[in-house]
Amino acid sequence: MNRKGCLALSQKRLDHVGIVVRDLEATIAFYTTVVGLELKDRLTHTNSVIQLAFLGFNGSDETEVELIQGYSDTLPAEGTVHHFAVSTDNIEAEYARVQGLDVPHLDEEIVTLPNGYRYFFVHGPEGEWIEFFQR
Repeated sequence: MNRKGCLALSQKRLDHVGIVVRDLEATIAFYTTVVGLELKDRLTHTNSVIQLAFLGFNGSDETEVELIQGYSDTLPAEGTVHHFAVSTDNIEAEYARVQGLDVPHLDEEIVTLPNGYRYFFVHGPEGEWIEFFQR
């Protein structure tokens, strides 16, 4: 609780933008060669289908772009931004807070990836996907 008797909110910031891709290898090559991003991590989602690659700049452990392969076979010709992610330092508190709000969609549970990152999604008022993400 803070001085006003309200629950203290977790620290948040924009974490990354997720892009759905057809060819993860070609997209990693493009983003590293042309854009100058560095491959930070790569893994298979816990669902064993989706492949993820995390890219960022300047040798930091921050992720600015997440590439997602295997999410959909029906992608439009012009790339698809799947979501943007908000970083939080307390994923459980954020999930509990959002559960108490009237949002169009909330994941049934917090997902934990093999590398220990945790997340859940909500839909915004226009159907956009927003991910709450904790490293």
